[in-house]
Amino acid sequence: MDTKSASLHGNAPDSSPVALLIIDMINDLEFPGGDELIIPARLAADTILKLKRRAKALKIPVVYVNDNFGRWRSDFNEVVEHVLHDGVLGQYLAEVLKPDHDDYFVLKPKNSAFYATTLDTLLTYLNVKHLILTGLSTDSCILFTANDAYMRDLKLSVPPDCVASIKPTHTDDALAYMKRVLNANLTPSAEIDLEALKHDVSIV
Repeated sequence: MDTKSASLHGNAPDSSPVALLIIDMINDLEFPGGDELIIPARLAADTILKLKRRAKALKIPVVYVNDNFGRWRSDFNEVVEHVLHDGVLGQYLAEVLKPDHDDYFVLKPKNSAFYATTLDTLLTYLNVKHLILTGLSTDSCILFTANDAYMRDLKLSVPPDCVASIKPTHTDDALAYMKRVLNANLTPSAEIDLEALKHDVSIV
């Protein structure tokens, strides 16, 4: 086994032109407005799970990018356990989208998945050129991540049924911005041709 293959163990793919990012879905929702986010977040979780299963069947890497809840935890498993077992509003999200052993994860201190994280290094290692962004919230962490991805010349897909905000209008406005300014593809998740993306074929 060469050095590169040995550096990231498990069955996760070592190279893929596309990656699925699941942003802030391991989320306790214990914040102002979290109660309003429960239903749209649950709907998004159910849809993301279907997309994740399709991606993994094609050996497309899945990367969880998650807040550390301001506690500067370095252990993602501790975050998962908190949402699963501490009686929080977001427990259903973690039950549906509990990470698999071969998923990647990145903890972030701010809105963007790229800011002060190892995501750049991971995507470079995987040779990713196209990101599928899913998760919470559309008008905050999804939007900030999309901006930073665009600045890195990464192609973007943001399936509208896989993202959510406290207000539907916030999602609509953010998606319109990402399509207009960042050239994001807004194809619904069930219609995304993952096979084409896996072979680095542009989708319209």
